[in-house]
Amino acid sequence: MAKNTAPRVVAHLGRPETPEETAARKAVDSRNHRQRQTVSNLIYALIATLGLMIFIVLIVPRSDTPIEPIVDVAAVAQGASVSTGRDLVVPSVPQGWRSNAAELRTTADDIQAWYVGYLTADDEYIGLYQGFETNSTWVAERLNKTLAVGTVDIAGVDWTVYDNRKSSADVGNARYGLVTEVGDETFILLGSAEPIEFTELATAIAPSITERQGASS
Repeated sequence: MAKNTAPRVVAHLGRPETPEETAARKAVDSRNHRQRQTVSNLIYALIATLGLMIFIVLIVPRSDTPIEPIVDVAAVAQGASVSTGRDLVVPSVPQGWRSNAAELRTTADDIQAWYVGYLTADDEYIGLYQGFETNSTWVAERLNKTLAVGTVDIAGVDWTVYDNRKSSADVGNARYGLVTEVGDETFILLGSAEPIEFTELATAIAPSITERQGASS
């Protein structure tokens, strides 16, 4: 029986395709196939990338401890001294201490101070202020308007003591504080550290203070 070689009738045309229509249809089919492959490859690539990211997150060790900035106090003080024309104190602190802030601060009434924030080896805070041409209001604001409880001599420097560790009031960072004045400068140490650690910092800056006392006498 002879094989039927009549052209196939295309349903939506109601007649056989012309050679041009057949070529166009095959071109469209080929393009659609390539597009489907491209989309599939993109999806596979995204899945692979996501898997790699998850793998990296899982294998990289992480710490729950917040990252704190460690400030080079001497370097900051060198630049700040130029702008203030002042000799800024840069104490040599005990091993294990670190600074997380060092900057010049200016109040609304234009009182300028050199500030350094320290964290002790036990992660307790002590802030050092070296204020210029200050007044009693500036001192009171730093110490949260708390009252002095006495005085103490540390390495030849007389300090006024503020001890609020047993207070139930909200005294902020002024749990403990030391204040001394020399010339037109006021030095304040305040924070949450133990008195012995305040003594260590006060001892470290004592040479700078006694030098000023000698110059002003």
